[in-house]
Amino acid sequence: TQKKFLRQAAHHLKPVVWAGQNGITNNLIKEIEQALEHHELIKIKCHLGEREERDVGVDKICSDTNAELIQRVGNTVTLYKRNEEKPVIKLP
Repeated sequence: TQKKFLRQAAHHLKPVVWAGQNGITNNLIKEIEQALEHHELIKIKCHLGEREERDVGVDKICSDTNAELIQRVGNTVTLYKRNEEKPVIKLP
């Protein structure tokens, strides 16, 4: 139920981070963590190569940021990480 709610909430969002030719770097992880801290729910545009490479990259991003994968459609990934101090999204 919560994932469905988050998918609906993310529908209108635009990607805030682009993962591209440099791959998954420490700076990219820091940028994603900052975006998650501020927004809780973000979209990332991943141009990391073929499907297998994207899957590995998305898994690495999720594990490094402790974020939950909500949805992946093509090159666009939706992630969620609750901000305990100042929650932005009220989950059902």
